Amino acid sequence: MNNYLPRASAASLAGRLGVMPVTIVTGARQTGKTTLVRKLTPGERRYATLDEPDAAQLARRDPRTLLGSGRLTLDEVQREPRVLSAVKLAVDEERTPGRFLLTGSANLLLMRRVSESLAGRASYLTLWPMARREQLGLGGYGVWDDLLGTPESEWPDLLRETEAAPEDWRSLARRGGFPVPAVTLRSAAERKVWFEGYERTYLERDVRDLAQVASLGDFGVLLRAAALRLGQILNQSDLGRDVALPQPTVHRYLKLLETSYLLIRLPAYAVNRTKRLVKSPRIYWSDVGLALHLGGDPEPDGAHLENIVLQDLLAWRDTRLDRADVFYWRTTTGAEVDLVVETRGRLLPIEVKATTRPGLGHARHLLTFRREYPEQSRCGLLLHDGDAIRWIADGVLAVPWWRVV
Repeated sequence: MNNYLPRASAASLAGRLGVMPVTIVTGARQTGKTTLVRKLTPGERRYATLDEPDAAQLARRDPRTLLGSGRLTLDEVQREPRVLSAVKLAVDEERTPGRFLLTGSANLLLMRRVSESLAGRASYLTLWPMARREQLGLGGYGVWDDLLGTPESEWPDLLRETEAAPEDWRSLARRGGFPVPAVTLRSAAERKVWFEGYERTYLERDVRDLAQVASLGDFGVLLRAAALRLGQILNQSDLGRDVALPQPTVHRYLKLLETSYLLIRLPAYAVNRTKRLVKSPRIYWSDVGLALHLGGDPEPDGAHLENIVLQDLLAWRDTRLDRADVFYWRTTTGAEVDLVVETRGRLLPIEVKATTRPGLGHARHLLTFRREYPEQSRCGLLLHDGDAIRWIADGVLAVPWWRVV
């Protein structure tokens, strides 16, 4: 608990505990869920983890005894989903806010039996890998709330005044957002050892727990292929041909990666008046450092910078009570916008370019998008790797990525 860096989701978690009898914190393994829940409520609750054999055995044999009375924090509940039936019964007998705080290294909402058993009883919070500003000790995400709550004419002044410092995004991509490699480890060699251990643990433990995988070798090949397709439109048939796996197997393996909070399918924004749109999702990863490792440590490119911005947006989105959605936009004629944030009926289009000298050509698709959605679209953001903030076109503001994320 020493040298604890505050997480932006802590306030959201505290608010949920004050309302719902069950709060579930989910996310990929090693994102800091246990540290978060134990730091938030020290000494106020009993604590148990189903990673411990005795607790797991008691969960299978006598879950009511494991739950006991009073407030309980229970880690890694995906290891014994049947314990959630006992949680349901206990909550139905006594709906005390904050009674159960559960964590899981899997998306329990995608596990139908689990989500049905706790319907109306639980609030879910996703803990993503650490965002850049969390790693810097600022305890927050990007300035998305400030941008959405400020008139566009004031954006340049707002962004110049934000607490931010330049950073090499390639270094950020390589270290990723898992707390140990991002904050604790200092060298590329140390991080490589850590990511190798993470990959092996995931393949040999978590995958076997979550699903029947006929061949871990085939699954590992798919992992690498998906990592190398970061930022691309997903075509499962093409992916299957490249890795010599049938399409149904590719579909099942990708679903498993999603359930593990490792793979992100970014949906296409599909509301349109005139143009034909691409509807297939794009694939990204919850942690760019892991994606680079799985892909054989290639040189980070613009898609990895897009992934950094996307991960920050998703982490911000999932702590909000007001609904926000994140998409990409692409027409069949090739016009595309990397990210589109939809909230309260308005759209914020974002282009991400790994260039230090953004020009008018980089803004053309943002201008196309704004023409297509003139009533809903706010001014576009062109995030770049330089240091200048300026209106690059009518309704398009060029901003260094590090002033926003």
